[in-house]
Amino acid sequence: MTSDSTDAVDRLGPMGALNEKLGIRLLEATAERLVATMPVEGNTQPYGLLHGGASVALAETLGSMGSAIHAEQHGRIPVGVDINATHHRSATSGVVTGTATAIHLGRTSAAYEIVIVDERGKRVCTSRITCALIEPR
Repeated sequence: MTSDSTDAVDRLGPMGALNEKLGIRLLEATAERLVATMPVEGNTQPYGLLHGGASVALAETLGSMGSAIHAEQHGRIPVGVDINATHHRSATSGVVTGTATAIHLGRTSAAYEIVIVDERGKRVCTSRITCALIEPR
């Protein structure tokens, strides 16, 4: 992890109750790239597969945090306006890793592609999020 990434992770502070319940661990964070892990266990649907909603929550976390890091330098705050996800394969155990890569970092919006892979490096989910960057009230 680079010094900039460590600083950003420290500045972001607590991850919030949902992220704690899901077991999400932020490993790397810059406006351009974020990486986090999440256990499959405890985040499954009734058939024992990783819940699609858990994948989307991981993606939203990464995209929103990246947008927050970027928005900070413009004196703005991010609000999510769109997220989508394509679920490619199931995960039944272990840990998944999400990597968010900036697609667009503008003055009034930010967008990320988030790729979630299993421990074998197989793609589980691809997501995209767009956040508006607004003036704080």
